[in-house]
Amino acid sequence: MKGRILGVDFGDARTGLALSDISGFLASGAGTIKSTSFLKTAEGVCEIARKNGVIKIVLGHPINMNGTLGPRAEKAEAFKEHLEKMLDVPIELFDERLSTSNAHTMLNITNTRGQKRKEIIDEMSACLILQSYLDRERNRGNNG
Repeated sequence: MKGRILGVDFGDARTGLALSDISGFLASGAGTIKSTSFLKTAEGVCEIARKNGVIKIVLGHPINMNGTLGPRAEKAEAFKEHLEKMLDVPIELFDERLSTSNAHTMLNITNTRGQKRKEIIDEMSACLILQSYLDRERNRGNNG
């Protein structure tokens, strides 16, 4: 099944977005939704999904390092349930452990600081989540 997949790094104030190419090979940044409103953030995600003909959404699931679910994971699960009522595409929770940490590392390597860093960290995290998902799915296809 070919089509774009939307990666989402849901946050309280900023939600990062990434889109795959049609072949599902490469993730690239698709912006950030800046809102503290659960509903407005969901509406923004739905708008991007519809505008880009998205066939699936991969939503970061912030599982604790010890594998337990905390308040952040519960918020992501609630956000998923909300999106499912608004969109008719599959939505998959994807373990996002270390995605934000890895995004910070990448920004350190490129010496990205200040406001620029704040503006792109969530989008970069969404890219890392989506790219990890795409890579996993591609590897599954090659192994089975």
